[in-house]
Amino acid sequence: MEKVVRKYVLEYGLYIVWLQALVAMAGSLFFSEVEKFTPCVLCWYQRICMYPLIVIVGIGITKKDKKVVDYALPLSLIGTVIAIYHNLLYNKILPEAIAPCTIGASCLTKYIDWFGFITIPFLSLVAFLIIDAVLILYKKYNHE
Repeated sequence: MEKVVRKYVLEYGLYIVWLQALVAMAGSLFFSEVEKFTPCVLCWYQRICMYPLIVIVGIGITKKDKKVVDYALPLSLIGTVIAIYHNLLYNKILPEAIAPCTIGASCLTKYIDWFGFITIPFLSLVAFLIIDAVLILYKKYNHE
């Protein structure tokens, strides 16, 4: 089973990362530009980490640069940390008093709530975790 995973990650991993980042970007732009949901400060920081991944990974794919993970993974991991923090605030595990969203949109505004647990911060966290997992496996399998 691991041989199959290894093969697919090495062949398609960067494409999965690129596509996930593209879908995340399209989704965030849909929510802000079409649905007119105002992004909070934490959403902006997550966008700052997500959007460049499309360019970085895209260039890595076209140049067949196996070291693209070294450039993409730090951005993705920073985005993951911000997304975890955002979800902890959003789900009231951390107190609202430590939320950085004092000006503009609140980090706690519930724009969507699908099936009782799918929210915009949750979607962001899932996107970053998928990217992290694939990049880590890609790096691991390239060094074996």
